[in-house]
Amino acid sequence: MLNVPRSGALDFVSLGALIHRLDPGIIPFRKANQVAIHVSGGEFNCAANLSDCFQMKTGIATAMVDYPIGDLIHERVRAMGVKPFYKKFAHDGVRGPNMATVYSDQGHGVRGPVVFYNRSNEAAGMLKAGDFNWSEIFSGGVRWFHSGGIFAALSPTTPEVIIEGMKAAKAAGAVTSFDLNYRAKLWQISGGLDKAQQTLRKIVEHVDVLVGNEEDLQKGLGLKGQDVEHSSKLDPSAFFGMMAEVTKELPNVKAVATTLREVLSTNRHKWSAVLWMEGKTYQAKEADLDVIDRIGGGDGFASGLIYGLLTEKDPQTALNLGWAHGALLTTYPGDTTMATLKEVEKMASGGSARVDR
Repeated sequence: MLNVPRSGALDFVSLGALIHRLDPGIIPFRKANQVAIHVSGGEFNCAANLSDCFQMKTGIATAMVDYPIGDLIHERVRAMGVKPFYKKFAHDGVRGPNMATVYSDQGHGVRGPVVFYNRSNEAAGMLKAGDFNWSEIFSGGVRWFHSGGIFAALSPTTPEVIIEGMKAAKAAGAVTSFDLNYRAKLWQISGGLDKAQQTLRKIVEHVDVLVGNEEDLQKGLGLKGQDVEHSSKLDPSAFFGMMAEVTKELPNVKAVATTLREVLSTNRHKWSAVLWMEGKTYQAKEADLDVIDRIGGGDGFASGLIYGLLTEKDPQTALNLGWAHGALLTTYPGDTTMATLKEVEKMASGGSARVDR
């Protein structure tokens, strides 16, 4: 069973890279003349969502660079109510180290979003075991610890930091979770598919709750499953069909969850979510989404699910909360939440989009 501590100075701590995303809206970058700046990072998004929408006490362990981009990012961390635990780096004024930049237009209609990166000389990739005093971070108690596969892919040392953090969190009594977030581009420059599977399998040995779809499980962990390319995007059978393999290969994992999304166009998606937990299966209902910005929707789902489990909701209710929050997040620009708990609960319980007067 998931034994979530009832109390702690921090409900949730994540470990990962902070980034800033440049967003020209529906204009492709090659024609852009202005951008919005969104502070992001998969692990930070979860901490920010849980703090801002769900009113949980959260923290982020990450790298921070002392220069104006770092100041911009830090301001957003504070604004979202997340307690920072920084390993600080000095900037040389020219080459870095840097806070990573992600470039992502929103696409429109038949034109999908295009995402590319500048993670050159990224401070988060320089993090190594011993950089964080986990005993001090967890000294008042911690209930949940989270990290992800993008951070694991940044360098040879970041997986070591994740495992160190997982072990310390376990020793402090916390539940541990990991979002596989398999990104072929990142792993291609970090050793390829074999390296990804070798690395992620070592991390997942310390994990209670996994977030990831069939492709993440197959490519990221090397588990066997059916051809995901030719199955319906909303059919949960391929996902649930892999749970016997998860049970056999990863006996420590108590729950696996993912979103189901069929992209009809950039701005029109069909949306659902599924959860396997301790041998039982759960599915959220299907919704039609009118999408403004899809980036961060998966982190929105994970945040709502984790909130449900932290607050001792039954698995179906926890899944519904994740499904609802992830859906709402796609209706805002940027990567982090603008929803309220009341709005999430309303959608999770079947509420409509009628005017709230």
